Amino acid sequence: MSGSPRVLVVDDEPMVLEVLTRYLTREGFGVDTAEDGETAIATFEANHPDLVVLDLMLPRLDGLEVFRRIRDRSATAVIMLSAKGEETDRVVGLELGADDYITKPFSPREVVARVRAVLRRAREGSASATPDILTFDGLEIDARGRRAFVLGNEVSLTPKEFDLLLILASNPGRVFSRIQLLDELWDFAYDGDTSTVTVHVRRLREKIENDPSEPRRLVTVRGAGYRFEP
Repeated sequence: MSGSPRVLVVDDEPMVLEVLTRYLTREGFGVDTAEDGETAIATFEANHPDLVVLDLMLPRLDGLEVFRRIRDRSATAVIMLSAKGEETDRVVGLELGADDYITKPFSPREVVARVRAVLRRAREGSASATPDILTFDGLEIDARGRRAFVLGNEVSLTPKEFDLLLILASNPGRVFSRIQLLDELWDFAYDGDTSTVTVHVRRLREKIENDPSEPRRLVTVRGAGYRFEP
C-alpha cells in the first residue's frame, strides 16, 4: 500500500466500517478506522490520512467536534456522513468547511466515487490553461501551490473553497449558476439541492472579502448565480 492515498473512516456502526474498508481497500486505498470521536482524533494525528469519511453521530465526541479539531490541525479533505433526519448538522458541517456530504443509507460504490472525486479535485486544482499565479487588487492565487493571499497574508482555505475560488477567478466576469458549479466541483447530481454552493460561497467571502456582507469580489447575480469581479 506504500504511496496509496489513506482514508480514515469514522463510524460507530461496525458493519459500515467493515463494508467501506472492504470497498476502499479493493480500490487501492489504505484504510484506517475509528468507532468513536476520541479514537478518530488519535488515529488522525498518528496516521495523517489524505481524506476522512466522518459520521456525524459518534460516541464520546460527536462528529462536528471531531471535524472542528481536524480543521484546527489541517485542511485535510472531509466527507461527512449523516442520516436523513440530521439536516441541521449537515448544514453546520458544510458551513464549517466540509468538502462533501453523503446521506445514509448510501451505496458503498458511491462513497468510493466521492472519495476519488474529492481527492482528484484537491490534487488537480485547476485546468491546464489556468496561469500558475492569478493576481488581482490585493488578492493573489497560486494555482500550482494551491494557496491564496489577501494583502500579502495567506488565508486558510479548504480544498473545496480553493477550487471554488480558482474556477471563478480564472473566469472573471463570467456568471456561473449554482448547478454549473455543482457539476464542475462536485462531479455528481445533488438532486437540485444547491445549498452546498451557497454555503461555500459564504465561507469564501468571509475569508477574502473586506466586508463579506457587501462583497465586491464574489458577486451574486440575482436569479443567475455568481461571478468574480477582478
